Amino acid sequence: MNDAPGTSRPILVINCGSSSLKFALVDPTTGEQLQHGLLERVTNHAEALDAVLQKLGQQAVAAVGHRVVHGGEHFTESALLSEAALAKLRECTPLAPLHNPANLLGIEAARERFPDTAHVAVFDTAFHQSLPPKAFMYALPYELYAQHKVRRYGFHGTSHAYVAGAAAELLGKPLAELQLVTAHLGNGCSCTAVKGGQSVDTTMGLTPLEGLVMGTRSGDVDPGLHGFLADNLGLDLSQITELLNRKSGLLGLSGQSNDMRTLLEGVRQGEPRAKLAIDVFCHRLAKAILGLCASLERVDALIFTGGIGEHAAPIRTATLELLQVLGPELDLAANAAHGKTSGGRITTTGSRLLALVVPTNEELVIAREAARVAATAPADASR
Repeated sequence: MNDAPGTSRPILVINCGSSSLKFALVDPTTGEQLQHGLLERVTNHAEALDAVLQKLGQQAVAAVGHRVVHGGEHFTESALLSEAALAKLRECTPLAPLHNPANLLGIEAARERFPDTAHVAVFDTAFHQSLPPKAFMYALPYELYAQHKVRRYGFHGTSHAYVAGAAAELLGKPLAELQLVTAHLGNGCSCTAVKGGQSVDTTMGLTPLEGLVMGTRSGDVDPGLHGFLADNLGLDLSQITELLNRKSGLLGLSGQSNDMRTLLEGVRQGEPRAKLAIDVFCHRLAKAILGLCASLERVDALIFTGGIGEHAAPIRTATLELLQVLGPELDLAANAAHGKTSGGRITTTGSRLLALVVPTNEELVIAREAARVAATAPADASR
C-alpha cells in the first residue's frame, strides 16, 4: 500500500540505462543514502532489479522514483506513473530512442515488483520547459515543431536545478534573485543558463547528442556531415548515429578513452591526441558558456558539477583561462581542493567572475520529487 504523507520510509530511486541499472535507497528528508549500487552489462532489467531487491532485503519503501530522460512537451514536471501517463511516456520514445526504452524497461519491471507502491517519473527535460521559444525553436519549417514537436528540450535538468539551488544556499541569497551558468560535466555534458531559478537556455537539444563535447558523443557538428559520411563512406543513418553517439567525443578525438582521468594522465605523459581531446573539450565548453550569457544580464556565478566538473581541476583551470572576457581570477589552492576548503569557491574574493564547485545529487532530487508526488497519490496510483 502507499505510505501516508510524512512517512519515514525511504524512497527507492532507479536509473536504468541501456545496459546498466543504478539504484539508491534515499531518505528524502535527511538526504542520506541508505544503500546504493550500480549493475553494469545488464541484458535483462527484470533480473537486474531482482538482484537489487535481494540486496535490499525486506526493506519497505514509500515510493519508487524513476529517472526518465525525455518527457517531451507533455511532462512539464514529475508525474505519477499511471497507465495513462505510461502511454504518454511511450509516445516520447521517438524523441529519445537510445534512452527512454531502457527507462521504460526499468519502470515496467519495478511496477511488477512493487504493484501497490506509487511510482513517479522524474524527467531530465522538465526543468527546461521554462525555455522561451527563441531558445527552444530550431530554424526549420515550423510544421516540424507543430506536428512532430521537433525543438530543443534540454537534459540533466535534475542536476542543473539541484546545483542552482545549492549555490543559492552557499551564497546566502534567494535563488529567485540569481543569474547563473551551470556546467554539468561527466560522460554526458551540458550547460544551462538559470535566471531566477528557471532554465532560460541550455546546450542539449532534441536529443542529448547536441551541444558540448562529451565522453563518446560528438556534440555539435555540421548537419551536412550526415550527407558527407553517407556519400563518401557509404554509412547509413543508423551507422552515423552510432558513430556520433558512441564513437566520437573524447574517445573519438583521443583514440584512447572517454575517461577524462585517463586523458589527463596521457597529457602528463606527452600524448598529443589526449591533449587535443582536452583542448577541444575546454574550447567548446568555454564557447558554450559565453553563448549562454546572451540569455542573462549578468553572471552571478559559474557552477561546475558532475564527475569532471567536481573532480578535474585542470579542466576547470583551462576553461576559466578561456573565459578572460568574464574576468575570472583563479584561486589555485581552492581549485586544487575542488572548492572543499572555501565553501565551493575556486576563484579569488576579488575575482570579477565567481566560479564554484557544487557537487550534484540527482538521486536526492528524484527521491524528494517522488516523495512529493506520492504524498498526493490516490489509493489506486498504480492503475
